[in-house]
Amino acid sequence: MVAVFYKDMLSWYLLTLKIREKLETENQGSEPVNQDQSLRPLQVTRSDQDQNNHNHEQTLSETGKIEVTKESPRETRDDWVISITDKLEQANRDDDTTIWGKLCIYRVPYYLQENDNQSYFPQTVSLGPYHHGKKRLRSMDRHKWRAVNRILKRTNQSIKIYIDAMSELEEKARACYEGPLGLSSNEFVEMLVLDGCFVLELFRGAVEGFTELGYARNDPVFAMRGSMHSIQRDMIMLENQLPLFILNRLLELQLGTKSQTGLVAQLAVRFFDPLMPTDEPMTKTDQSKLENYLAGDKAFDPFADMGELHCLDVFRRSLLRSSPKPEPRLSRRRWSRNTRVADKRRQQLIHCVTELKEAGIKFRRRKTDRFWDIQFNNGYLEIPRLLIHDGTKSLFLNLIAFEQCHIDSSNDITSYIIFMDNLIDSHADVSYLHYCGIIEHWLGSDAEVANLFNRLCEEVVFDTEDSYLSRLSAEVNRYYNQKWNAWRAALKHKYFNNPWAVVSFCAAVILLVLTLCQSFYAVYAYYKPPS
Repeated sequence: MVAVFYKDMLSWYLLTLKIREKLETENQGSEPVNQDQSLRPLQVTRSDQDQNNHNHEQTLSETGKIEVTKESPRETRDDWVISITDKLEQANRDDDTTIWGKLCIYRVPYYLQENDNQSYFPQTVSLGPYHHGKKRLRSMDRHKWRAVNRILKRTNQSIKIYIDAMSELEEKARACYEGPLGLSSNEFVEMLVLDGCFVLELFRGAVEGFTELGYARNDPVFAMRGSMHSIQRDMIMLENQLPLFILNRLLELQLGTKSQTGLVAQLAVRFFDPLMPTDEPMTKTDQSKLENYLAGDKAFDPFADMGELHCLDVFRRSLLRSSPKPEPRLSRRRWSRNTRVADKRRQQLIHCVTELKEAGIKFRRRKTDRFWDIQFNNGYLEIPRLLIHDGTKSLFLNLIAFEQCHIDSSNDITSYIIFMDNLIDSHADVSYLHYCGIIEHWLGSDAEVANLFNRLCEEVVFDTEDSYLSRLSAEVNRYYNQKWNAWRAALKHKYFNNPWAVVSFCAAVILLVLTLCQSFYAVYAYYKPPS
């Protein structure tokens, strides 16, 4: 019995020696295993792991083999303090207000993306650093290089001229974008040259003609075909912009001129004209002047320098530029000391069309190319015609996003869209506005138009008192609250809704008058009979 016991002890001892030799060979440079510890029965428990001075964890597998897993070294307190210091230094750099003052090309906030992220992100072409290099957009890069190559051949210039010019503007251009950009200096400059030249070729081709610039009639990109609409829609998105001064500098290099302020803006307006929500295109006179200038006639008077930031800002200003000043707001200063946070519960400017009709308010089309210029006179709400197509949603969403992000921008487009959203609650409202000639749409049904407006301003922060339509809305609401107008409208709707009803009413009135006359003379003859 004793011999068997000593034999088992010897077997365990030899096993521990083997394990010790294996650990020492696999963990060179670590502390030697304690002799006493090696004599203990091989058990792995939580207490053993906590008391182990090595940075290893021993586990016993099902086959009886030892598995050695290395733990990550613990972070020291000094490393933690250094990490906090680095974060504070970065916060100090981010708190530099001079950087914020140059910011003008924003990433769309996540709370707006929840509405419809596809309307904010390009599907065909990327411009700028936010979507640069994305896989689904890389196919357009070879066409961008074709544009650069065509420009160099047409102008007999070297690419170095454009690279040097963009290198000088790199720091200024980077300041226009929000957040850190994952592009090196060379990559960023190359992106500016490539995207900028591509945009200018599209702008000039839309005015002069792509064949005049040297492109084939059946070119897959540089031709007025169906894909151009998708490109235009991508180029008007907030995250897909280039600073306007970059485009101005590149065009100056191409034309060999200096300080042609406003020319790129005019080209952009002409290029994006098909996206306009009105049916009033650029006048033939302005188009002729623009073509003559590009052909060498210096008499062209481009837009005055309005300080445009990028193509989306140019497009937005073009919607509001050719119009008189809107009516004064109830609250004149947007950002004053008394500015308060907009209340989401108060975003109702006006009642819907159906309710206004019941109150006696009538609608008619206002004949003007200023789609936002709405007036209210003598019970008539006059609204200019609005064209709605498959690109209208993306256009309005990006205009709203820009006005939400850029503090120096007014909220006139947002005010108009919220006003129309208030007017339209159902397909019946859209149908009546279409009957009045106010809304013209190319969508499938009136219900789709109603759904479009009802979803445009979801999650939008808006103060009703800071709207150019606030005074007009107050006048309409006062008219709506007068009971006599509602009674008169109900009477007209119920008894005078068609010509036969009017004829019946007049006949009834005449019959009533004759009956009264007959009764009067009968009573009169009774009391005063003829002598």
